[in-house]
Amino acid sequence: MKIIQGDITRLSCDAIVNAANSSLLGGGGVDGAIHRAAGPELLAECRTLHGCKTGEAKITKGYNLPSRFVIHTVGPVYYEHSPAESESLLAACYENSLKLAKENGLKTIAFPLISAGVYGYPQREAIKVAVETMKKHKNDFDETTLILFGDREYGFAKEDYPEFC
Repeated sequence: MKIIQGDITRLSCDAIVNAANSSLLGGGGVDGAIHRAAGPELLAECRTLHGCKTGEAKITKGYNLPSRFVIHTVGPVYYEHSPAESESLLAACYENSLKLAKENGLKTIAFPLISAGVYGYPQREAIKVAVETMKKHKNDFDETTLILFGDREYGFAKEDYPEFC
């Protein structure tokens, strides 16, 4: 298991996880970046999935991405739930994505920091949920990666989880 800083759309692995909105039809942040990098075929396949509920996950091909698959999960909007509910829903995003990867025989998976952008989840707490959930499943995969885009969140990860950075 490792934590790196970078652009998830450039990672070559079995699957990257998309912090999607419930429509699965693209949006801002990492969702928009993944859809742009994958090409229009991703949007076409996502249309056939009929959305996704918060905490759940669905899988598509990776198309023009270096990763073979994209696992789409919908994180909680932090202030729409109690902190405990938000934490439970966020953990479910990671759990269900990992479960889907395992069911599909995938061995390498990379996650962005789900819900910590416009959905308002505090970054440091989001990192903790991600790392603690991923640690539970590290023996199921050859490699699990948390890829952080910004300096601020990567700084939190280096402070709190230096063993993975």
